[in-house]
Amino acid sequence: MGQKVNPVGFRTGIMTGWKSRWYASKKEFSELLVEDKKIRTFIKTRNEAGGKPMYPAISKIEIERTRDEVKVILFSARPGVLVGQKGKGRRVEDLQNDLQNLVGRRISIRIEEISRPAVVAQLVAEDIAERLGKRASFRRTMKQALDEAMKAGAKGIKVQLAGRLGGADMSRREKAIAGSIPLSTLQAKIDYGFAEALIAQGHIGVQVWINQGTYSEGGSDGLDAQTDQTQKKPKRSYKR
Repeated sequence: MGQKVNPVGFRTGIMTGWKSRWYASKKEFSELLVEDKKIRTFIKTRNEAGGKPMYPAISKIEIERTRDEVKVILFSARPGVLVGQKGKGRRVEDLQNDLQNLVGRRISIRIEEISRPAVVAQLVAEDIAERLGKRASFRRTMKQALDEAMKAGAKGIKVQLAGRLGGADMSRREKAIAGSIPLSTLQAKIDYGFAEALIAQGHIGVQVWINQGTYSEGGSDGLDAQTDQTQKKPKRSYKR
């Protein structure tokens, strides 16, 4: 049987860095790990009064710690919602105060803009889940996600849905693939995202893999995906 592994975890420490960057002793490690989990859960699950996410389109959250403060880096496709028009919004300040009350430490927040959300797997998965929640056809939704990602410059994309698709009595899996998805190639920059869609019949799991190109020799993430160019031959040979 084939053994599946998360593409992000497969490359962490080899081609990419960790999402939490800090050092602690054995005595403090578990406490700080729980704090990181609380911060990420608070940001991703907090909703407004109408049920909409208060901090939408956030693909990932990175955390750095120093002796004096905790730096939280938000990668968002809609930074204007957080910052406000011309930087006059109070949402970032409110989030900073809420996080400080949550963990009892000084928090600083930095926002990084995502220029092309169509090639970020987590955002694509959340978009598909939102459409399925609005009773859109799952096949049409998958096809639209594939077309948008390929037009945005992705080298390949795979979408897999699992659950009672179309309201069927028995759950099943459906997948669609476009382009190339070399999951076992460490040099390939494979982004992975997961989300859940809540429909009347239950939950539908949404998994998305996107090939954003290859890692450059200098180590800047997504350089080939940004320039829409992939090297025909690697500059160095990588052996496992």
